[in-house]
Amino acid sequence: MLIQWYPGHMHKASKEVKEILPQVDLIIEILDARIPFSSQNPMLTTLRGDKPCIKVLSKSDLADPEITQQWQSYLEQEQGVKTLALTIEQPEKMRQIPELCHKMLPTKASSSRLIHTLIMGIPNVGKSTLINILAGRMIAKTGNEPAITKTQQRIDIGNGIILLDTPGMLWPNVENKNSGYRLATTGAIKDTAISHDHVAFFAAEYLLRHYPKLLQVRFQLEQLPESEQQLMEAIGRKRGCLRSGGRIEMDKVSKILLTEFRAGTIGRISLETPAMMEQELVELVITRELREAKKKARKEKWKKSS
Repeated sequence: MLIQWYPGHMHKASKEVKEILPQVDLIIEILDARIPFSSQNPMLTTLRGDKPCIKVLSKSDLADPEITQQWQSYLEQEQGVKTLALTIEQPEKMRQIPELCHKMLPTKASSSRLIHTLIMGIPNVGKSTLINILAGRMIAKTGNEPAITKTQQRIDIGNGIILLDTPGMLWPNVENKNSGYRLATTGAIKDTAISHDHVAFFAAEYLLRHYPKLLQVRFQLEQLPESEQQLMEAIGRKRGCLRSGGRIEMDKVSKILLTEFRAGTIGRISLETPAMMEQELVELVITRELREAKKKARKEKWKKSS
């Protein structure tokens, strides 16, 4: 599944980011703690250069705490950024961000010059909530639906810091198919742009392998199913998702599984680890090389036949 959900305002925002980066002193990127790799924008990694960067792992109360620690160590060592794991239940921890900005830019802080900070994040990652807490007032719209913020905003949060807010952005193509599924599982992509069944089956297969006990407890399963198909059917029977003739209503089961994962009622779950991402990046390079080789072969064949 190569997801291509890229509303017009996101395309516009990516152009605006390129234009304003020269004015920016520091970047704050909000990541989903459950998918820190899949929720970071590769465009930003390319464009930011040596600008200081804070990566905030939001929704950390929904993520596996051990894996969140792995990600913080990995990001700080491999990308040279500062990290902070947060939840919306920790407003005091969120309010540490301005102080961290000053520490990362001591020259600006000592000269009393304003620090211009670009704040970015994919849709539905908690960026608007964080802005409202930092500003101490309701500025950015919040909601459980992705793509709430539609225009760029300039926000003075005090402490000599100006936030430049952009709409939540996804990149034009999610090339790694697993990242696409993870984004859809967490709700970063509007449900109208995806097939519930495909996404839920991806989630079910992953949860069976990595969090079987949580599934067994949450859905009161006496015996753990062996496949994602069997798991979905077992959940359907437990939750009464039946059609006439006893058939399982898969769309309804899919919505239940995704809703409960997103709410954290199944448990604290992370969908990717640094080691998994390293492996997937290697596989992606191989896939690209094979694709390029096929294109080259087709061109050569066309030249010979023409």
